[in-house]
Amino acid sequence: MTIVIARLKPKPLAAGQLLCALALAALVLRQARGDTAGEVVRSIFFGDVVMTALMAVAVVGFVYFRRLWRWRNAYVRHDGVTLYRGGSARWPLALVRDVVVVRDGVGVESLQLVVDDDSEVTRELVKLALLDGSPEAVRGGVMFAAAGVRGVPGGVTVN
Repeated sequence: MTIVIARLKPKPLAAGQLLCALALAALVLRQARGDTAGEVVRSIFFGDVVMTALMAVAVVGFVYFRRLWRWRNAYVRHDGVTLYRGGSARWPLALVRDVVVVRDGVGVESLQLVVDDDSEVTRELVKLALLDGSPEAVRGGVMFAAAGVRGVPGGVTVN
């Protein structure tokens, strides 16, 4: 049985997909030049290098937001043994030590997972701007699940 701890807000994810798609369309239209279909395709892919790079960034952004959209209803979840984030990241609950709020160099806050695996690096769990709910509730859910795995009755405090 999988227990969902955190969901993502759908509006920012849909807006991110839309903005990336619009940016890609605008860049393709600006880059497309020529009289024949072959000339247009060549100008799109082999024209201005900066425009081609920006088109690649727009595609990567669209794929990123689309992947988040797929997991929006069960982004952070656990099955009693493993903590999952989206479709790619997973950590054994027995190694989870804490969940902290961290601000990156740009000023974006995110919930980070402190894992006891000797790497001394926190792992991003979810950006607070995308989180549907309170960070305290997510932290409490993760810590409750981790305490249950260790067999130690752990209290969860939510301020």
